[in-house]
Amino acid sequence: MKPDNHQETGPCEEDADGCQQVRACDHISRMLARISDKWSLLVVRVLGHGPLRFNALRREVGEISQKVLASTLRELEENGFVSRTVTHTTPPQVEYALTDLGREFLDPVRGLAEWVVANSARMDEARAAYARRRGLD
Repeated sequence: MKPDNHQETGPCEEDADGCQQVRACDHISRMLARISDKWSLLVVRVLGHGPLRFNALRREVGEISQKVLASTLRELEENGFVSRTVTHTTPPQVEYALTDLGREFLDPVRGLAEWVVANSARMDEARAAYARRRGLD
């Protein structure tokens, strides 16, 4: 808890209206849970290069099952990040693309990916040090 003389509070910090702050924190947590899983981030990153059909998207994403990709795409579409376009041909073709919201989300996704690349060695070192401390090495 912040001292009484502290003026600023973030969305998850308690203030005079602690209930509103808790609701804001809960909302942020729910939103992050919807968009920050491994597969959603990878799908957004891949679609950032342009629209793709399902199987092409699956090949680009990598080790993802058809069921998980379909579920991820449904969730991203439900939350406004991905559009699904059906072309009425024989057989029908379905293409997935980022919406405006999805393209805006691409910037923080890329930033996170760059951070991971820049800090992977540090995380590996921390895991190795932890394993040594715990005798797991």
